[in-house]
Amino acid sequence: MLQRSLGFAGESRFCKRGFMSELKDAGVMLRMIYKAIVKTGLDVSLLMSKLGISPEYLQTKQLRTPHDGQALFWQCVEEVSGDEDIGLHLGQNLPEFRGQVLEYLFLSSSSFGEGLRRALNYQRLISDASNAALVVTADESYVVINTASEEIRQLRHFNECFVQGLIAFFKIVTDDAFLPLRIDFVHTEPAHRDEVAQVLGCDVRFDCDENRLYFSRSILDRVSQHAEPELMALHEQLASEQVARLEKMDIVDKVMRIIAELLESGDITLETVAERLQIKARSLRTRLGEADTNFNQLLSDYRYRLAKRLLAGTNESIDEIVYLTGFSEPSTFYRAFKRWSNMTPIEYRKNKQG
Repeated sequence: MLQRSLGFAGESRFCKRGFMSELKDAGVMLRMIYKAIVKTGLDVSLLMSKLGISPEYLQTKQLRTPHDGQALFWQCVEEVSGDEDIGLHLGQNLPEFRGQVLEYLFLSSSSFGEGLRRALNYQRLISDASNAALVVTADESYVVINTASEEIRQLRHFNECFVQGLIAFFKIVTDDAFLPLRIDFVHTEPAHRDEVAQVLGCDVRFDCDENRLYFSRSILDRVSQHAEPELMALHEQLASEQVARLEKMDIVDKVMRIIAELLESGDITLETVAERLQIKARSLRTRLGEADTNFNQLLSDYRYRLAKRLLAGTNESIDEIVYLTGFSEPSTFYRAFKRWSNMTPIEYRKNKQG
């Protein structure tokens, strides 16, 4: 099916890569890496072109990017930079992770350990794929920093960049007292092993079972100079509300994937989608309402984005696009597209293809 290969986002290879995946990363991660890319002087325009996104995309409200898109992202960054250690080097230029509710949770908690345990309850605010956990034994303490995706868990650039951001953040919330003792990586040992250890400031092991960041147990008891029980309760409430909002949006992603699968069949109604989700149509309508949308709006949005992609990026005939976007006849498609864009399909194609 052509529209599945193009993906819902259409305009973006980066988004398309992860369309069929439910796992998303918070937009703040991409924004931080983008700033590091700009700081290092890489060809941003070329990179954005390869990914099929624009700097404006980074400012999308409540942006969450496909976790599976990390593989394509880092592949393109390495190609543009020509640097086989680009993740390690970009990590050195990451901006500080500030102004997020997770930072406030750490600061308002009584200790670093309490803040860490609380933050782990809301790690979805960073990524749906995060499988982080705190482990404390009689001999050692560490944070497991794995992801749910096996492919991304072994992605060297991602691992070496992300762990630097994590270490820098832990230093911020402990007034620079946090020190890594050792880091275990799942990925294979790179050619420049010594440079990795030097940059990260501790012993590093490769080909391990998990990605782990080791540190002294004593840091867990470090008292926060900003501890405030009342503020901590407010920050935890805010984090809970943000996670609840993400959970409400889960149903939107599921509906979009089913729309992609059923569109060409023509049998695309609230009832057929609800049946695929194994819930009642009334329940689906209610849950979409809680996410501030409705089925007709999602279907319309999908058709519009797909139509734009097909018109701008392919030579498919209008009749074929009518079929692929699930319309019964050309006149209905023309009226809908005119309503969406204030242009006819032919005008839009000429405008985009020159």
